[in-house]
Amino acid sequence: MTLTRYPLSTGVDLDVQTAGDRAAPPVILLHGFPESHRTWRHIVPDLARDHFVVAPDQRGYARSSKPAAVEDYAPDRIVGDLLALADELGIGRFTLVGHDWGGAVAWMAALTRPDRVERLVIVNAPHPYVFQRSLFEDAEQRTASQYITRFRDTNLDRSILAKGLEHFLSTSFAGHVATAIAGEDKAAYLDEWSQPGALTAMLNWYRASSIVVPAPGEDAPRPAFLDRPFPPVTQRTLVVWGTQDKALLPVQVDGLDELVPDLTVAKVDAGHFVPWQNPDAVIRAMRDWGI
Repeated sequence: MTLTRYPLSTGVDLDVQTAGDRAAPPVILLHGFPESHRTWRHIVPDLARDHFVVAPDQRGYARSSKPAAVEDYAPDRIVGDLLALADELGIGRFTLVGHDWGGAVAWMAALTRPDRVERLVIVNAPHPYVFQRSLFEDAEQRTASQYITRFRDTNLDRSILAKGLEHFLSTSFAGHVATAIAGEDKAAYLDEWSQPGALTAMLNWYRASSIVVPAPGEDAPRPAFLDRPFPPVTQRTLVVWGTQDKALLPVQVDGLDELVPDLTVAKVDAGHFVPWQNPDAVIRAMRDWGI
């Protein structure tokens, strides 16, 4: 996994894995929390057979730049990185694939820049409207999402460091994919999380988000945009969904076609970390869909 560091017009430097022929159709892969380009390590070799594949370590992760302010991790800043990276690589329109927070960025990029995002693949990442609505209308999803409130607590960073990164890995990540995260991959993640400011930078993605997460039973003010028309995703879209996800429940897929007219949903046997838990199913779903 050779990485190249790219200074971007957004003021950050990103480490980026690329693979395949630069003349082939481009695919950009966006990882989520608490990962890096390694999310896609079982996916990249297959896609690189006939695509130019780009997998960045997004801002705040691994050894990519880690701006200090919470607002530096607002979704529009990260979409800006995506487009600046595409520009740096001479990519115009591209297929965009995102998992977890990378999927949240992918949804936003598709909605705001259809001139650049040609096709969209989402892997266990909720549509922003569906997710916010579910936090007000679905008690089970609200309960399952309380971890977001915990991650927004600025005392958490010190607590994680006090308990040790091995504990963080076993409770937040590897506990879900214990058979996949070992050896070189485990060592790499522990090293990346130990970089100065890394934990705070990763958690700042949650702190910069405008998503409202009411406490269970709380009668919180309902965001006004939930009661207004929401723009559709115009791109052809594939949603690959691990059905055993305990954080993002099936309500995230129910009725999604109302907001994504050209939608294909592929449900696979996996939890939240689908690219680790069942990469063959992810590859098969994408290939069957036409990538």
